[in-house]
Amino acid sequence: MAEASPTSSRNAVVAAALDLFAAHGFEATSVEQIAQAAGVSRSTFFRQFGGKDDVVFSDHDVLLAHLRQKLTAGGESAGQNPWAAACAASVDVFRHFAAEPELARRRYAVVRQVPALRDREIVTVFQYERLFDDYLRSALPGLDPIDAVAFSAAVTAVHNHVLRRLLRGTEDIPESVLTDAYDELMHRFGVHPDGEQAQNDDVVVATFPRRMPMAEVVRRLRDEL
Repeated sequence: MAEASPTSSRNAVVAAALDLFAAHGFEATSVEQIAQAAGVSRSTFFRQFGGKDDVVFSDHDVLLAHLRQKLTAGGESAGQNPWAAACAASVDVFRHFAAEPELARRRYAVVRQVPALRDREIVTVFQYERLFDDYLRSALPGLDPIDAVAFSAAVTAVHNHVLRRLLRGTEDIPESVLTDAYDELMHRFGVHPDGEQAQNDDVVVATFPRRMPMAEVVRRLRDEL
């Protein structure tokens, strides 16, 4: 019989843990019970997770690492400017949880019932915000830190609002709800998802919204000229 892959083993542990948390409560469930229900040893559990709370947040740990690598490798791929790349990374997170909404709702229900998990959720949200903030400052040299912080916080807040609509309800939320919201967000910040093209003449006259961050003005001029 073929040995289960690490990914399938982790998924089995997560599913077993959520079942036990729902039936007996988070605090009353032991690591030994989770390991037994998942069909793994206690040592295997601790190789995969640091503790019970890591089981609940394991997806976020993987997603943060994936997004960090993706943005570092070149968030402006496929013609995206840095502002749009940050939004696209956030959409990746939503897409992950929307792919298995019932599992995501079960996990959310556990978090809501345990104060320590709610505290960790706050920390996790900040990690996404900090990731986008660091990326924008790196991708847009000279960007006003206030613009980077404000945009990153707004991206994270919009994502959380739309994701919670999915988690608190019983119906799926289309991905377009989030992408449309990000289009409006970028408009409010004076940036455009696809950038703007200018004529390559000897004299170029360009107009920009007064509220557009200076780093975005410089980026567009640099890209076009």
